[in-house]
Amino acid sequence: MDDVIILGAGIVGIATGIYLLKRGRSVVLVDKSAPGLETSFGNAGIIQREGVRPHAFPRDLQTLLQVGLHLSTAARYEPLALPKLAPPLLKYWWESSPEHYRKVVTSYAPLIGRSIVTHAELIAAAGPEAEKLISRYGWHLAFRSADKLEKEVAKAEGDRDQFGIGFEVLDWAALKAVEPDLKGGLAGAIHWTDPWTVKDPGALVAQYFKLFETLGGRFIQGAAKGLRQDGESWSTEVNGRTIRAREAVIALGPWAPDVLEPLGYRLPLFVKRGYHMHYGTGEGAKLNHLLLDPEVGYAMAPMARGIRITTGAEFAMRDAAPTPIQLGKAERAARELFPLGERLDKQPWKGARPCTPDMMPIISKAPRHKGLYVGIGHAHHGFTLGPATGELLAQTMTGEETAIDITPFRMERFMGG
Repeated sequence: MDDVIILGAGIVGIATGIYLLKRGRSVVLVDKSAPGLETSFGNAGIIQREGVRPHAFPRDLQTLLQVGLHLSTAARYEPLALPKLAPPLLKYWWESSPEHYRKVVTSYAPLIGRSIVTHAELIAAAGPEAEKLISRYGWHLAFRSADKLEKEVAKAEGDRDQFGIGFEVLDWAALKAVEPDLKGGLAGAIHWTDPWTVKDPGALVAQYFKLFETLGGRFIQGAAKGLRQDGESWSTEVNGRTIRAREAVIALGPWAPDVLEPLGYRLPLFVKRGYHMHYGTGEGAKLNHLLLDPEVGYAMAPMARGIRITTGAEFAMRDAAPTPIQLGKAERAARELFPLGERLDKQPWKGARPCTPDMMPIISKAPRHKGLYVGIGHAHHGFTLGPATGELLAQTMTGEETAIDITPFRMERFMGG
């Protein structure tokens, strides 16, 4: 019998396994898919150290009208999903009020602060193949209008003063010097200097998985049939075989409710779906660094497979059929700024970001069961926070003092406790 079963082989599950193995625990990792092929695979590839402010629910009337009338590229919703999504979205809106949001940022910032530290540890341990995937330049938050750039610079100055976030302001000429193949239409950009970017997120997760195996971790591919507490141990059935361990970790992202609800944990989780597509470049152009176009609502990043465009948030049911409407809008907007070539993928990639109404993940012991732990709900920052979550869970499970206070991320906050 192993010490720990981890359900979910995305970046959170793999990182948790690594940190537990480093502390002498034996670990078996279980997933229906190959490691890192779900949400860990399809993101924009930012280790987002500057992301101390999680994505709040819009509260200004103009943005709400744009989303409500399906005019927004940054966010859209499926009308048929609204009855089921309404309760958590209402809580999301409430938690996004200025008073609540300030408290969220105060709690969230220390967690984001662990992002580079823990990724750096895993990259160094994984070796040169992982290091080759990393750029330490940062990325560009680019604006089409000077007034919106000015407002965002004021916010950035506040984050620099409060949280030590590094940045520089680039006018159009300075941005053009760094990205000579941009066509125009931009007032300038904030160059966030602290984050790192990854040219192939899936490949980095694969390197972390190799580290997991090198340290002695085992992986079983197959759909786990539930999770059961058997006295002092936990078990699940995979491919007709029973797997047992003394403790269990649920790191299943948007699929976590499938295991948690039979155990009596009904949490107000919802998903924000997103899409990506890779493109060639026209006219011999090159995009050197990731650029986010917030006034439209998409990012384009130079990746190993081409220029990757990632979309904003789609509020829909997790398993509903793809509706990549936002991708078409994002592509048209991106072509205004950069000479994209042809689409390189046969169809858009679709993923689901697991979200909580208060915009903070659950990194916690399950309150009603001995030996059960949960790491879910990272929304837009799952790739960024996977290693930090793994570190904190491993520290909690082995009785160490955690690197930061994880009280704000406990599961009980959604259970009246």
